[in-house]
Amino acid sequence: MARIELSNLAHSYLSRPQDRADYALKQMTHVWEEGGAYALLGPSGCGKTTLLNIISGLLVPTQGQVLFDGRDVTHDSPELRNIAQVFQFPVIYDSMSVYDNLAFPLRNRKFPAAEVDRRVRDVAEMLELTDRLKRRAENLTADMKQKISLGRGLVRPDVNAILFDEPLTVIDPHLKWLLRGQLKQLHKEFNHTMVYVTHDQTEALTFADKVVVMYEGEVVQIGTPEELFEKPAHTFVGYFIGSPGMNVLDCHVEGNRAYVGDHQMTLPRGHSLPEAGGKQVQLGVRPEFVTVTGPDQGMPARLERIDDVGRYRIAKLTLAGQQVAAILPEGSEVPSDTAGVSFDPARLHLYVDGHLSEGRP
Repeated sequence: MARIELSNLAHSYLSRPQDRADYALKQMTHVWEEGGAYALLGPSGCGKTTLLNIISGLLVPTQGQVLFDGRDVTHDSPELRNIAQVFQFPVIYDSMSVYDNLAFPLRNRKFPAAEVDRRVRDVAEMLELTDRLKRRAENLTADMKQKISLGRGLVRPDVNAILFDEPLTVIDPHLKWLLRGQLKQLHKEFNHTMVYVTHDQTEALTFADKVVVMYEGEVVQIGTPEELFEKPAHTFVGYFIGSPGMNVLDCHVEGNRAYVGDHQMTLPRGHSLPEAGGKQVQLGVRPEFVTVTGPDQGMPARLERIDDVGRYRIAKLTLAGQQVAAILPEGSEVPSDTAGVSFDPARLHLYVDGHLSEGRP
């Protein structure tokens, strides 16, 4: 297990990057603690796999250092870093049995035969592969092969970190849910440092102790699932985490008052924004904290439609020309056309050019 430190790290796929826009990974400095379970979350193309490959040693960064427990491993190979990596698509030996596939990493490192057998059977039981241990891998389904690939990463007890690059892509939804729980349980039992790349917020939030949210080559927030929901540090985090995502409304601010169109609301903190000239100022509020009332209460809004998603209903409204979503309590009555909306003042966030403004008490 290792403490992973990224120091002034940045990467460009160009031979001579000239400015910030040329970097696939913008400069970052972060520490990921030993034994932590981290998820790298973000849309395709945001830099997740690039960062994972730099941590694993498959890619040398353009600048900066990667340190494991304080030791500079920036130019070390994956083997020297002593990591296990599980890729998006299965990497196994088709000609070998399932047992031999799982045993290979241990035999390659000269583990005693009894230890090999014990660990192989433990991992096989966890992944429900016990009845297939004697079968050759070539005739198995794609999801079974990926379970073997997962097992090859999990079977080693001596790794500094286990890195997962969207490992459940080819797994069917029900099995995906089971495997996420099993990976979480394995982490609790063995306390491996784990880094899990995904674009799926459900995977990230159910697996990780802390989620690293990436957007356009930057880490925009690292936090627990609760922190990402309660206090998004960037409008992208608010949009990407949650279903539906956070409402983000253009506004202007005077002290502790925010104005959306002509509608005024009180912010939990005051804000001095002389530096905001020419910048985009926005108000963020999650749909869970928007209340829909009759037209004689709250700020007048037009009800566009109601979506029933089974567990709850989502009202889509227009407020001062901007779209607002609200999650409706079960059994609530909603006007047919015009409505009023109000926001929980304690749950309002202010953003300047996408970044959270903390304000003052």
